[in-house]
Formats: sequence, C-alpha cells, structure tokens
Amino acid sequence: MNLRRIASLTACFTFVAMVLTSIILYIMPQGQVAYWADWRLFGLGKEQWGALHINTGVLFFLSLGLHIYYNWQPLVNYLRNTRKQIRIFTKECIAALLLVGGCLWGTYIEFAPFSTVIEVSNDIKARAAQKYGEPPYGHAELSSLQSFAQKMSIDINDALMALHQAEIEVTNSRQSLQEIGRRNELSPQQIFNVIKHKNAQSLQGAEEGRLPERPLPGTGNMSIDDLCVQYGLNTDKILRFLAEENIVAQKEMTIKVIAQKNNTSPLDIYEQIRFASSTKGNN
Repeated sequence: MNLRRIASLTACFTFVAMVLTSIILYIMPQGQVAYWADWRLFGLGKEQWGALHINTGVLFFLSLGLHIYYNWQPLVNYLRNTRKQIRIFTKECIAALLLVGGCLWGTYIEFAPFSTVIEVSNDIKARAAQKYGEPPYGHAELSSLQSFAQKMSIDINDALMALHQAEIEVTNSRQSLQEIGRRNELSPQQIFNVIKHKNAQSLQGAEEGRLPERPLPGTGNMSIDDLCVQYGLNTDKILRFLAEENIVAQKEMTIKVIAQKNNTSPLDIYEQIRFASSTKGNN
C-alpha cells in the first residue's frame, strides 16, 4: 500500500466529514435546548455529533500533516518566484495570508459578511429554542424528579400521579428526567409537559389570574402564551398592555427574548406582566 495516497485520501474524506459535521453543528440548537428536547438528527444527539466532529478533526489534522510531509516539495515550489528563488512573501502567499487574516479580523469586529454567517446561525438556534422550548434552568434534564419537583414548586406525589396516568414508567423519584425520558422514548421536555398540564394548579403557586410576587424558576424561558395559560390570564389583554407601555412582544416570545428586544431585564418584563394581571391592569 502507498502511504502517501492513503494520507491524501484520508485527508480528503475527513475534510468532507468535517464539513458535514460543521454544517450540523451550525444549525444545531443551543446545548441546553438540544439536551432538554433530546434533539437528534439521523438518530444522533448533540454529544454524538460533537464527538464525531472532534475525532474527524483530529484524524484530518494527522492525515493533513502526512500529506504536507509527502508533498513538501510542491508546497515549497509555491514560494518560489520567477527566478526559482524561495520567497516567503510571494504574491500568492500574501493573498492567502490576507484572506485568512481578513476572515479572522472580520469575524472579530463583527463585520459583514462574517457577522451575517454568525447571525444566521443564531437565528436558526433561536427558532429552534422557540420550537423545542428551553429548560427551566441549566441542565434540568439531569435533575432527579424529586429535585426538579422541589425547584419547580411541584408536589412530588402530584408529579408521580401525573406520570402514572400518562402511562409513563417511573421506577422512583430519584431517577433523572433524562433517564425517565429515555426509558419511555420521550424527551425531558415532554416529561415536564405531562407534569405541567396534569398539575396546572400545583405549578401556579398563586391564585388563578394572579402571578406570584417573585417569578418561579424557569419563568424567563416561558412564552407569554404559556405564562398566561398557566396562570389563567388573558393573553390579548397582556399583549395590549405591553404595547401601550411601548414594549415589543408577541405571544410566542419568551420573557428573556422580550427583555433582550426591549433592552431591559426579564424581571422588569415580569413585573409589567404582573401589573397587567392585577385587577386594575387586566380589565
């Protein structure tokens, strides 16, 4: 076997694999969203695609090193001028350096079209977050059912009853949402939705039609529509009130997203909604 050919072909194939995994990582939802929704593509999850990208990258690096070694002379010839003298900064070399340097600098200062590439990726990830939903807090899928229920102010017995009624198998409350989901071929998000819809009163933590004084964990990741459904509020009236306060909001937008778009904090948006939900603000 010819090691030179093997190195060149390996570099070629791993390059193609890296391009594929890079595209998938480019469109993949943010980590917390991917884990929460158990996002998969071609049967592989975020960690598996990340591992494939890293390992093909290492193999590409090694094979490219061998490729350069076996093709050193042609590469050196690229640095020769018309007199066959070696010059590091030939026109072609300078052009290549300018292209690479321009890409690095343009990305750093967020200059188009480099910033556009990042914005498109962020847009795709933001839409994925709206589609799949975000966890109430970081790595909520790894929390045991008992711990998750405590953090979300849910009665553990109500949670277990809701899962039992939905015919979801739960061995004990020490199982994580991720474990329960995988055993029942569901995502952690779907497990939470079962508990949330079956135990609306437990999740509210307040009287119907009124928000608690302090937001419960995960409220920032809830959309206006979900928040209104959970607390028995009129979505249209809340949106009209926010519009009167010059706050840009749509029912599918989360509290965090609304805060970002209006250059304020999620807590301030929550306080505005809470005021709007009062007797005076919601009539």
